[in-house]
Amino acid sequence: MPVPPAPELLELLQLAFHVAPVGMCVTRQRAIALCNEEFARMFGHELHALIGQSLAPLYPSEEEYRHTGDAGLPAMRSTGMYSDQRIMRRRDGSLFWCHVSGRTLDRDDPYARAVWMFEDLSSQRPLTTPLTPREREIAQQLLGGGTSKQIARVLGISPRTVEAHRARLMRKIGAATQGELVARLVGAL
Repeated sequence: MPVPPAPELLELLQLAFHVAPVGMCVTRQRAIALCNEEFARMFGHELHALIGQSLAPLYPSEEEYRHTGDAGLPAMRSTGMYSDQRIMRRRDGSLFWCHVSGRTLDRDDPYARAVWMFEDLSSQRPLTTPLTPREREIAQQLLGGGTSKQIARVLGISPRTVEAHRARLMRKIGAATQGELVARLVGAL
């Protein structure tokens, strides 16, 4: 199939971006340069209000914003891409699980310009139990398959501290085993 002429191609690309069934945004230094309607709707904002704004208010806390940026940097430098599942915050303060995937345009300066996709997972994985910022970080790492030692290294805490947080998570969520905890976190139970 031949490539459409430039004006038509531009129109098709704009259409794909703006009506995509997932939130999409282009960032510069982790600030929103452009986003689509689904991204704005997902976070409870008007589209125009997000342009030029930092991504930080979309995270549950400033610390989680910084930590996620630090965690993604090595992958963005080595592969040009980063993906995870994390808890994000809507304008009304409610929290929800989100799958995030991004690609940088410059591996030497990954956050200079990047394209991101955000998929709201709240219908499959409702967040029914309030979690502390550290519990959210532990939950995110558990979903990524991290062991206590790996999680401890990533978060800069001891493996025993990870175990203590995991035990609290299990009690809060009502899970008897780590497998059940992960299943409940992903919404399988």
